[in-house]
Amino acid sequence: MEEKIDILLATYNGEKYVQEQIESILNQTYKNIHLIISDDVSTDGTREILKQYEENKNITIYYQSQNLGYIKNFEFLISKVENNIYMLSDQDDVWLPEKIEKTFSVLKKENADMVFSDLKVVDQNLKELYASFNDYMLLSKKIKKYINTKYLNYLYNCVTGCTIMSKKAYIKYILPIPNKSKYVAHDYWMSLMISINGKLAYLPEQTILYRQHGDNQIGTEKISHKFKKLEQVRNLFIEVKLGVFSTYVENNSKFPEDMQELNKKALNYYEMLTNKKNFNFKGWHIFHTLYKHERISYYILNFIIMNLPFIGKGLFKVRYTILKILGKRD
Repeated sequence: MEEKIDILLATYNGEKYVQEQIESILNQTYKNIHLIISDDVSTDGTREILKQYEENKNITIYYQSQNLGYIKNFEFLISKVENNIYMLSDQDDVWLPEKIEKTFSVLKKENADMVFSDLKVVDQNLKELYASFNDYMLLSKKIKKYINTKYLNYLYNCVTGCTIMSKKAYIKYILPIPNKSKYVAHDYWMSLMISINGKLAYLPEQTILYRQHGDNQIGTEKISHKFKKLEQVRNLFIEVKLGVFSTYVENNSKFPEDMQELNKKALNYYEMLTNKKNFNFKGWHIFHTLYKHERISYYILNFIIMNLPFIGKGLFKVRYTILKILGKRD
């Protein structure tokens, strides 16, 4: 008999798409599932849609009395996992029919503790925008190279939460999920903790229609593409890394000793950069330790932005002008 798998679906004001998502989960080729839904005090018609499924013996629904926010809503759901294997789901996507079956097959074959996959990016009407999310976000090569190491998810997130399948045994490393920085979401933290304590595996196949409709909590938008000045890009990059490494330091006991020390040094490095406006000649070895596992172009670009912004300003203007001519910037 198939092993039962818990599917965790967080909802909030999702009346436009949530029923289509629920049906795509119920119509999977893998049938032995328990769908656990937590609604985060929706004010639209989401709860009326969910009530239609209350009699389904394979579905459990929780209606929150106060708004938790999407990270804590997923934390609540994770705390309700009953079976040995569970998956995460967003409310506005569509799961392709063999998503569960194929992901579970990889989990067993690789003896992994978490599996994640690629996604096909679509618009609100499910028209394809990008065939591969991970190619579009320039993540595929890094995933392939560092899939089962702690470097995969340390500097930034390479794992999309709605593709995750994981084992209940590793929840002890995940909870509680930090909630102080918007730059460390639940999937980022989950995959980081399992990369440190267990084994990640990757399914290089699109298992989800990842819908982008303007109201997504997290999506494909690259915020820095809107900026016209290097200072704006640099300030954002520093802000993000301060959020990431302050979260790490606040939860340092979750990390091995060598990473604890690096967390502290990285936080100090980015705090120092806030006072360096043109040139920085300190802490370059910290930068190298953090970025040495990245693409050489990414390494050089970030090194200039962080440490040599005076030089980078002219290069940024030229690059922005070229991209604008090509229609890749507004």
